Amino acid sequence: MMKPPTLLNLCDSFQALLSFEVILRKTGSQTEWDSSSRASSESPSPPLTVFADRFLPEAPGEGPSSTAPWYVVQTRYRFESRVASQLQGKGVQVFLPLLNETHRWSDRQKIVSLPLFSGYVFVRLQPSTPWRTRVLRTEGVMGFVQVNGDASPIPARQIDDLRRMLTQKLPCVLHPFLRVGQRVRIRGGCLDGLEGILAQSTQKTLVISMECIQRSVAVTIEGYELEPA
Repeated sequence: MMKPPTLLNLCDSFQALLSFEVILRKTGSQTEWDSSSRASSESPSPPLTVFADRFLPEAPGEGPSSTAPWYVVQTRYRFESRVASQLQGKGVQVFLPLLNETHRWSDRQKIVSLPLFSGYVFVRLQPSTPWRTRVLRTEGVMGFVQVNGDASPIPARQIDDLRRMLTQKLPCVLHPFLRVGQRVRIRGGCLDGLEGILAQSTQKTLVISMECIQRSVAVTIEGYELEPA
């Protein structure tokens, strides 16, 4: 027959209970309970970081800038606009000169924008392997226009002059490639400072030539004052 607990036994049990509670309180900040209600002293693992599939940011000074050179990219037939759009999505600065033409049918007519230089797109980027690879891995790109086995940069002045001429919406046409002749510069007016080769037939025209692709475009300059360039 069990004896009833004495007062001394009750005091010892109560003291043990208090000691256990103190131990839990001291270690409670370092003790966690898992889903199975088991004590664990291990610290929680750090959260995983997941990055989306995207281009990594370029290091300072490696991205396209106003000081980077221009290059010419050759594209597949009728892929100029598609290539330009894809390259812009990749962060590449692109210039695709367009020429408006009026197409007439028996019952209607429509103004269509066509690439000025069929099969070519101009890009501005740093001459580094990552940027060139980004361009070459674009659908429709055949490669960079090269001179002596290397991509040939284009003088920024030629791109600026061509862009200014197209922005003014002046009538211009493709011209047989012209390399030599009297170089002149326009003085005054909306084309002030524009340089090219003077060509005179029935009317005075200014020819801007892109030597790397052997293409030229001409704009009528009747009434403009000229000076030697």
